[in-house]
Amino acid sequence: MNSRRRFLIAAVVVVISGVMSVLAAPELPARMATHWNAAGQPDGTMSKPVALALFPVLSAVLLVVFAAIPRIDPLRENIASFRPVYDWFVVVFTVFMTVIHGGVIAFNLGYEFDFTLLVLTAVAGLFYYVGVLLTHAERNWFIGIRTPWTLSSNEVWDRTHRLGGRLFKLTAIISLVGLFFGDYAVYFLIVPALLTAGVTVVYSYYLYEQIEHGTGSDSVKLP
Repeated sequence: MNSRRRFLIAAVVVVISGVMSVLAAPELPARMATHWNAAGQPDGTMSKPVALALFPVLSAVLLVVFAAIPRIDPLRENIASFRPVYDWFVVVFTVFMTVIHGGVIAFNLGYEFDFTLLVLTAVAGLFYYVGVLLTHAERNWFIGIRTPWTLSSNEVWDRTHRLGGRLFKLTAIISLVGLFFGDYAVYFLIVPALLTAGVTVVYSYYLYEQIEHGTGSDSVKLP
């Protein structure tokens, strides 16, 4: 399967999101619940037209951006080396957006479920695939853990992304465990995610300093 077909799958998912809006519109209230607190209770609303258009339009715009990135990145040849994994990330992302959109519609149609748990489950799946993407990503300007130190060294990039990939997968697993802890479930996502972000930034700086002081391999710097 080539890249064009994978993006076609993503486009079909976005279209499905829009069709869901059109089909559900007549049965939905004028104002729809669109925000929930950690306890799963709705605490924010939007007008129906805005709520129904938000996810499909945002997904379509982001799909165009995702399609452009491999063409405009100065290091596009590096993206080509992991293009299938990148393309499937785009598919996974559009599915994620559609699942959340479907959840919003279902809730406003009167179906009873914990919306926060739906979001946490969907985010866990997305985070796990982000971990897969990071372990394959080569140095580029748009995709991955882009710190001054990863962008300045191939070795720092590779080692930081290997660690980041494992941490994102671990965050996904911890998030799923958190589903059994009720109102505290959201913290099983937020805390590991923040720690992952902090650890990878600090680790990339540490590696770069080690290499610059001659205790690691030679760095390969951007022009």
